[in-house]
Amino acid sequence: MGSVALRIHFGSDDFAQTRLAQAPDPLWEVLLSLHMLQTGDGPLVFGQWRSRLRAGLDMDTRRLLALAPPRGYSPDFLTPAAAAGGLELGINALQCTPRVRLHQDLAQLARSSGRPLSPAARDLARGDVTALRELGDAVRAYHQRALAPHWARIRAEVDADLALRARVITAAGGNPLERLLRTLHPTLEWQDPVLIMHGPHVQGDLHLGGRGLLLLPSFFCWRKPTILQSEDLMPVLVYPIEHSPRQLAPGQGRAGRGLQALLGRTRAVLLEAVAEGGTTTELARCADVSAATASHHVAVLRDAGLLVTRRVGGSAHHTLTPLGADLLDGRGPGLTV
Repeated sequence: MGSVALRIHFGSDDFAQTRLAQAPDPLWEVLLSLHMLQTGDGPLVFGQWRSRLRAGLDMDTRRLLALAPPRGYSPDFLTPAAAAGGLELGINALQCTPRVRLHQDLAQLARSSGRPLSPAARDLARGDVTALRELGDAVRAYHQRALAPHWARIRAEVDADLALRARVITAAGGNPLERLLRTLHPTLEWQDPVLIMHGPHVQGDLHLGGRGLLLLPSFFCWRKPTILQSEDLMPVLVYPIEHSPRQLAPGQGRAGRGLQALLGRTRAVLLEAVAEGGTTTELARCADVSAATASHHVAVLRDAGLLVTRRVGGSAHHTLTPLGADLLDGRGPGLTV
């Protein structure tokens, strides 16, 4: 497969600590979408989305783009681990980044890009509280404009990838983790106990040292995996999912009355609530029905292939399928470009 780029070394403790994320990470998707916004990659999937955003770039988005060059290093503090719990938890962690981390990451950004930091980035590097608050506000506003209208599809396609990985893990024979690592992506090669990441932009050796590795599926990661390999943070390997061959279409709003006419009001409301993910109790609250009623309607939607349900602890968590996302966005199944 060509020359070795990055060798990720697993110790005995790392196998137990390695896990597969169960949902897209909103701040990783923010970062990788900022990369995508600055390239011409994936025109069949991202072309319309990119054109619309480029037509209305505001100053806050331009500042974010300066922190996230499409090639090379992007600051590690932009993707805090807390974002796995949701956008607001991630933004809170971002705004609480220690000054030492800000200074180190932004100095590395300047070295990697070969360009001096912007005035806003220099304020961040000094740990300026106002600059940190404005960064969090800019990330929130960008997510609302660029990602939130498409989050149902993002969730649905990541869920489809996770369903595939679950089948790999539960297949008979061999070590489940090794089986997953061998099939995760063509640029990744498993040579026990080393995962080799091939590519021109990464090199060297990463010793996990008992921290394990978080395997994170991503909608906006394109063609090849990327990695967070800081010495003092949980290592994260972000890998691209397969996409259905259609654009991120312009926001068309929810299907509204048409969807209610098709499904009935309660099921339409529940389906829209599922776009954000949630438990049966949370969905019942959104639809203003009892948990038993919500459970009945969710079962009907699940049998129709519009959502999937996973048990997490003692709760049932529901997410849309690609078919459910299409229906919610007012598109027919199988619509391609």
